[in-house]
Amino acid sequence: MKTYMPKVNDIERKWYVVDAEGQVFGRVASQVANILRGKNKPTYTPNTDTGDYVIIINADKIVLTGKKLDQKKYYHHSGYAGGLKETTYRKLIAEKPEFAIRHAIVGMLPKGPLGRQMAKKLKVYAGAEHEHAAQKPEVIVLDRTARGGKE
Repeated sequence: MKTYMPKVNDIERKWYVVDAEGQVFGRVASQVANILRGKNKPTYTPNTDTGDYVIIINADKIVLTGKKLDQKKYYHHSGYAGGLKETTYRKLIAEKPEFAIRHAIVGMLPKGPLGRQMAKKLKVYAGAEHEHAAQKPEVIVLDRTARGGKE
């Protein structure tokens, strides 16, 4: 019996819409990363992009639990000496909610050309409107708990 390897032409990609309003930040990020990788499909292959497209709406209404809004920091460096900048997630989500979610999800994808190809299938919008109605995306409801157990 031979191992099944999906061909590029055999992969069927669907479009999904995820409403992030009231959802927990990290749980949405991890579940969307799995959909982008294709781990929700029986044809999953680690070295092939078998994932689907994901549209996240209402990114500005996502929730961080505990004191993470003030204690969790986003760091970036300008490239110059002493150029380390830090921002709290309260400020980051208020100013650039799309970037905050995209940064978390892309960090969960593989590094390299395969991960960059997967990241292109992620579309994040701060409001409830998106411009992908022509693709006829399906609304998908993510588990509210990390392992699918009780809340």
